[in-house]
Order: sequence, then C-alpha cells, then structure tokens
Amino acid sequence: MAKKKPIAIIVHGGAGPDSDHIHENRKGYEQGLQAAVDAGYEKLEKGGNAVDAVEAAVKTLEDNPLFNAGRGSALNANGEVEMDAAIMRGSDQSSGAVALIRNIRNPISLAKAVMLNTKYRFLGDMGALEYAKKIDIRMEPSSYFITEHQFDAFSKKREEEFTSSDRIGKEQLNARMHGTVGAVALDRDGLLAAATSTGGTENKKMGRIGDSCIIGVGCYAKNQTCAISGTGDGELLIKNIIAYDISALMEYKGMSLQQACEEVVLKRTNPDEGDVGVIGVDKEGNIALVFNSERMHRAWKTSGRSHGFRIYKDK
Repeated sequence: MAKKKPIAIIVHGGAGPDSDHIHENRKGYEQGLQAAVDAGYEKLEKGGNAVDAVEAAVKTLEDNPLFNAGRGSALNANGEVEMDAAIMRGSDQSSGAVALIRNIRNPISLAKAVMLNTKYRFLGDMGALEYAKKIDIRMEPSSYFITEHQFDAFSKKREEEFTSSDRIGKEQLNARMHGTVGAVALDRDGLLAAATSTGGTENKKMGRIGDSCIIGVGCYAKNQTCAISGTGDGELLIKNIIAYDISALMEYKGMSLQQACEEVVLKRTNPDEGDVGVIGVDKEGNIALVFNSERMHRAWKTSGRSHGFRIYKDK
C-alpha cells in the first residue's frame, strides 16, 4: 500500500511586542489559533487543495475580533478600517492581492477571487470594492470591524501623539503596534500555498499600504521551494523582501527551509530596526516558525503528527 503524501498547515496571528491585552486574553488567542489550524487541516485531510486550506484558516482568524485582520482590524488616523490581503499558489506563482479595502468581511476571499477570476494580480481601494460587489463577496457595516480593544488602542495612540492624518511621519508609520494573520499549507498533491491578511497599524496614515498584500514580501509560494507568510513591522519586511528571499536562498544556495528562515529573520534583519516573523512549509512537509520579536502567535498541524500552538518563545 502506497504511503500517503504529507500534508501540513501552519498559521500565525502576528509577531511583535508583548502586551497586557495578550496576557489577559491568552486563552482566547490560543483557541483562535487552534480553530484556524483545524479549519485549514480539515480541508487538507478531505483531499482539498492548499489554496482553499490557507483561505479557510485565514478566514477563521479574520472573523475573530482578537486578531488584527478582518473584524479586529486596527483603526487608521481617521478612525477608519483599511485592510490588505494577498494569496499565492505555488504551482504556477499565480497570486491575488487587495489593498485599502473597507467593509469586506473576509479580505482573503476577495484576494483569492482576484487570483482565480481576473486577469489582474492587485486591486485596491474603490476598484476592489466594486469588484467585490459584482461577485457578491460578503460585506459588513463599518461598525462590525471596530472592536472595543482596537478603539481603545486608537484613542490612546491619538492622545499620546495627536496629529492630523496628513502630518503623520516616519515615527507613526513605524510604531511598534502591529498585527497580521497568515497561513501556509502543503496538500496531498504537493501543492504549496500562502496567504496573509492585515488590518494595518494603529493610527496609521490614511492610504498606508504595508507588507501583507505585497507578493514576495507578505507571502510567497513556489512548489519547488516553500510557502512563506510574514509578519512584523511592514516597512522592514518590504525593505528586505522577506518571503521571496527565503525561497531564493533555498533555490539558489540549497539551504533548508529552517536555515533560510533563520538566515533572513535572525541574521540579515537588524532587530533594532523592528520585529519580523515568518512561518513556512516546504514540499516535503517540513515546517519552520522563526521570529526575532518577543512573541509570535502561531500554530501548526501536520500528517507527521506534529501539532501545537505557541505565543512566546519555546522554553
């Protein structure tokens, strides 16, 4: 009897500094991570493809108000929600991304629709919203996305560094208050996929686009190497083209997934510049979870019986 090919799903709920809010809601975060992994793994276990698995996992996190994506998105300097997301398929490097979108319950599903059903790779702002309406992507009123925690964070930030949105500069853009969600998966057919979604940073300048929706930065997938989803300080991830760099080290230097992730996150990235974290899986089902920050919400499940969830560094 032929041995079944491996399957794997890994999710993250953001990397960055620790906070009282995380400690107060640790159980909820852990349950949310587990639910996301289970949603993705169920797709894989039933023979589903990696693209559908990462979408299912990320949608679960977007629907959870504890995570900074979808319903739990951060508020920009105008007190509004602007969301970004991207998804990529490893077999042919097809991808879809959306930026600066509002009222879309699950931005990752819109990004997937862009990938599968249009000739484009990236839609933003009102154009993305108009497309979502045409294909009946589920929408919600603005109030749905504004959670008590994010409103409190927004209010506190405004009090600390009050400024109009057109005067926000580098200090505000690089504020160490951020969050992202993401997933990577390997299915029975050896297909890799990656997806990332975010609500951005608290009090960000209106129109700011971060790393999450940029292919090769927020996510990347190539069957011959790996699938990667990144998180942390967006401008730093963009500067270092994090996700693609990991794949390139594997392809051109023959590094393992773990070696490539450690090289990019722990050696090539200056921790003084900000937080970076990645999750990854390769074509053999090996997984990697590497970060330079105080914590990275993460969970994983593989057919090799490896499973678990963590928020802080392993003891």
